[in-house]
Amino acid sequence: MHLARLLALSVAVPALLGAQEPTTPGITLADAITKAQLAQPSVIAAQGAVERASTQYRTSWGAFIPSLSVSSSYGTSYSNGPSRVNQITGEVISGESYAQSFSNSANASLDLFTGFRRGAQMNSAKATEAAADAGLIDAQYQTALSAKQTFFGALAANELVRVREAGLKRSEEQLSVSVAKLQAGSATRSDSLRSLVTVGNSRLQLLTALTTVATTEANLGRLVGIDGRVRALADSAFLVVTEIGDTAMIRQEAEDNSPKVRAAQAQADAARANVKAAKAAWWPQLTISGRYSYNGNDSQDYQFFDARSMTLALSYPIFNGFQRDQSIVNASTNADAVAATAADARRQVGASLIARLAELDAARLQIEITGTSLVAATEDLRVNQERYRVGAATIVDVLSSQEALSQAEVDVIQARYNYLIAKAQIEALIGRPL
Repeated sequence: MHLARLLALSVAVPALLGAQEPTTPGITLADAITKAQLAQPSVIAAQGAVERASTQYRTSWGAFIPSLSVSSSYGTSYSNGPSRVNQITGEVISGESYAQSFSNSANASLDLFTGFRRGAQMNSAKATEAAADAGLIDAQYQTALSAKQTFFGALAANELVRVREAGLKRSEEQLSVSVAKLQAGSATRSDSLRSLVTVGNSRLQLLTALTTVATTEANLGRLVGIDGRVRALADSAFLVVTEIGDTAMIRQEAEDNSPKVRAAQAQADAARANVKAAKAAWWPQLTISGRYSYNGNDSQDYQFFDARSMTLALSYPIFNGFQRDQSIVNASTNADAVAATAADARRQVGASLIARLAELDAARLQIEITGTSLVAATEDLRVNQERYRVGAATIVDVLSSQEALSQAEVDVIQARYNYLIAKAQIEALIGRPL
């Protein structure tokens, strides 16, 4: 009965393996990052913010240019009244009248002095543009980080499937050995039953690994904007462990040039400029404007007469219900909050970088340790299998060695994954590849 179930599982599991691989498209890491940056809403929103900030900056310096408008109009009028007689000539004059008129004008105005408001608004717009540029870089690197995490997760899941397949093969081979020894009378029935349980556990682990592959590949497809599963393609470069250089210089670079820090600092600069713009309300406003027009109608045989005017206006609100004070307080408190946020962003980046560097160093050591453990576990299993064949070891020794080898293989995959993720997180923090 147990063997029948085992045979049924041996048919089901390969069927799952064969169903998912041929139809799953593959993608490289570089393509995954590129496609993710084109598909993710965060990057598209950041690009929109850059465009809006650029338009805002153009509008701010446009305030120094005179505004100009032109207009033209045409009108007709008709009236109907009683006829009358000219008392001198005796001519009968009709009561109907019809007239046409034309009017054209041009208007221009320029703010001569705004209490330094225009300059402050330009500085604010420039800082906002810098913040948007830094925000776009940060969004791109954060998306790249998400792409790498998802990509490496899918890659690790596929490697784990191969580990589980190898573990299943070893457990099935051990089951065959146990059954053969039982038939030869050199082993107990318990050995075969323990081996059978191990085979079942190995199959369950393989099924779990296959489910994880489906999940990670589906997530990778969503991230890169493709419906369905996408398979991560391995690269030998992922196995290379490199040095990143002077960590002190990297920390300083992160605190000075991290996209998050640059965006936060630019927002603080914009907030300070907004305070100056709010204080401009305490200054008088000086504006010059001019108008030129010419008009004509059919009653004057369409002779056009022009008119010119120029106005120099000075305005100063003496009291406006404390609205100026309210605007200044709002801008000042907001500037203080944004400045504190910028300082905290710098500290946060520094703290995150320290943690990521520690994780990177730990991952390097994990790769070395797990590599050594894998070699030792492989040899340990070989020795115990030979000892079991000659009756010098128990089935428990062999199964324990098999479990230790499977865990060592999993640890190797996890160590490499940890290293790649820690490196990607550092790149996202400093805003450049290592």
